[in-house]
Amino acid sequence: MSARVFIDGAVGTTGLQIQARLEGRSDIELTRLAEAVRKDPAARADMLNSVDVAILCLPDDAAKDAVAMIENPAVKVIDASTAHRVADSWAYGFPEYDADQRAKIASATRVSNPGCYAVASISIFHPLVSSGLLPADAAVTINAISGYSGGGKALIQSFEDPDSENPIHAPYFVYGLSLNHKHVPEIQAHGGLSKRPLFVPSVGRFAQGMIVQVPLQLWSLPGAPKAADVHAALADHYAGQRFVTVASMEDAAGIGRIFPESANDTNDLRLFVFANEAEGQAVVMAQLDNLGKGASGSCVQNLNIMLGLDEGAGL
Repeated sequence: MSARVFIDGAVGTTGLQIQARLEGRSDIELTRLAEAVRKDPAARADMLNSVDVAILCLPDDAAKDAVAMIENPAVKVIDASTAHRVADSWAYGFPEYDADQRAKIASATRVSNPGCYAVASISIFHPLVSSGLLPADAAVTINAISGYSGGGKALIQSFEDPDSENPIHAPYFVYGLSLNHKHVPEIQAHGGLSKRPLFVPSVGRFAQGMIVQVPLQLWSLPGAPKAADVHAALADHYAGQRFVTVASMEDAAGIGRIFPESANDTNDLRLFVFANEAEGQAVVMAQLDNLGKGASGSCVQNLNIMLGLDEGAGL
């Protein structure tokens, strides 16, 4: 018997991507509201309470309202907004986070889907902090660039439609200049950091793809670890994982350029350690599709785990 799944907010970028990954699967029955009642609270409440899993692709306040509508204790929820990402009562939807994270997701009725910048940053910080290589109170910086699809319909239109109200002609732009990006609390909490990281995001003139960089002054860390120690901590943490991989030091040393679109249309999160050993410096870099492992791909992965299905189905 197939599981009934409702995507609340299926007309947005993430919702459409999730829908595309689920359509045609015999183990999933996608349920939909008729267009005439799509925004009707009573119709939405009935639907939310009648399915096996509700996936919320909504603004934060609307996601909280949707959760409040659910009275059926059998309904499982995956929230793709930022509303519950640091809530203790919600399982964090990064299966590769720790050895027992899949079990937590599998047994949960409430799962928060990670943010794109956040899952990449956390994939770097968590293993380094938990292994003791990076102090929890270290002064860390994150530099990142994403495709414009991460900004939703308005930003997509600004890049793609020259007749839009706010057309963007530049090759890229930096934003979050108040240094208060909404992903920072999530990165700090799940990254194991006791001090707030300095996060500098930007958007480029490409639809999908992402690179997240964490520079490390190795000479300033306790014990002055080598780049090989950083690589070993990451490689050990993600050994045997299907969707998170760590390039060998040899392979990384042979790379001259990293492109943000190389992981597009996958659920892969690829980690690299680049180093200047003589100067005691390294950069840990994550490459992913902001709509894949950074959004809809990870959501489908979590859905599969919650339903006891093949984790890679639809991915």
